[in-house]
Amino acid sequence: MSGPSDPITTAFAGPIQIDQLRRWQGLWLDHLGFGPEPTPSRVVLERPGMRLHVYDGASGPPLLIVPAPIKRAYLWDLAPEASVVRRCVEAGLAVHLIEWTDPQGEVTGYGLTDYADRMIGACREAVAAATGTVRVALAGHSLGGTLAALHAALYPDRVRGLVLVEAPLRFGAAAGAFAPLVATTPEALIQAVGKAGTVPGSLIDVISVTAAPDTFSGERLVDGLASSTDPAWLRLHLRVVRWTFDEFPLPGPLFAEIVQRLYKEDRFACGTLELGGRRVDPTALTIPVLTVVNPESRIIPPVSVLCPLNAPTVLTYRGDPGVALRHVGALVGRSAHDTLWPAILNWLGHLPL
Repeated sequence: MSGPSDPITTAFAGPIQIDQLRRWQGLWLDHLGFGPEPTPSRVVLERPGMRLHVYDGASGPPLLIVPAPIKRAYLWDLAPEASVVRRCVEAGLAVHLIEWTDPQGEVTGYGLTDYADRMIGACREAVAAATGTVRVALAGHSLGGTLAALHAALYPDRVRGLVLVEAPLRFGAAAGAFAPLVATTPEALIQAVGKAGTVPGSLIDVISVTAAPDTFSGERLVDGLASSTDPAWLRLHLRVVRWTFDEFPLPGPLFAEIVQRLYKEDRFACGTLELGGRRVDPTALTIPVLTVVNPESRIIPPVSVLCPLNAPTVLTYRGDPGVALRHVGALVGRSAHDTLWPAILNWLGHLPL
């Protein structure tokens, strides 16, 4: 662990303070009525770095939702009218959701093996035990989908289906707007960051804006102007903006391994990734896979989602007014809930048990 005088740790002092400031901005939006309105849930498993939530009201086939480990999981359950969790419960699925918690103590040393294998595995086993099933469907968005895919490739006999919502699997030159930035980042710097405890969420935001300012800044501004003509769109826009203020640090090793082993070296798509001494190969994804792509995305282009997969079911999402960032619109947008998620739920309903 780096000491207090370490230059990386010193450099992180500013982003850590920005994280705190942005949380205060989020609380201000809460007071104005734009905070999340999550579906009631129970925590059925808690481990360092995570909690597993279950939602009452359905006893059908189990679904385990794997959020991205960058910001808070309530994006999947933002408000009654913009909640994938509610749509899935209403469809009769036994919904469970992983809530990644702030990395503290031992969790600051966790990497890809811990998140993609051990932690998701503990949740999947808990879901299987609670529902009396052996095979559990997984769903993930963005890097949450990446983690879910890695887990499914490790345990294809324990996963009945996989839903990937704009989740990158091929990286390297296929990583869209992030590719040039990652390619020019020295490995020594990546490794130094990996040893610095936790990586502030605001630093990850800066990296994202640097790689794709039109996506992470421009889209929000344009959507805010467009949403001002419709109270429902504006309310959703402000809820998503409030969510973006909920900065979430990453364990240093997890950040470094995502950047080096996935983005820079593209090991999963190449079949050379190892987690816990086991090879993780995309050809092991012999289970049914449904992917959601945005043909216009610069940060997760379709090739980064589709290339390693063998004949997945492909659905397209192009955006909605009010979503602030199109990358999250597939979870909260009006057309996403009107057409996209009914199609996904129909697909899940036809998976073999």
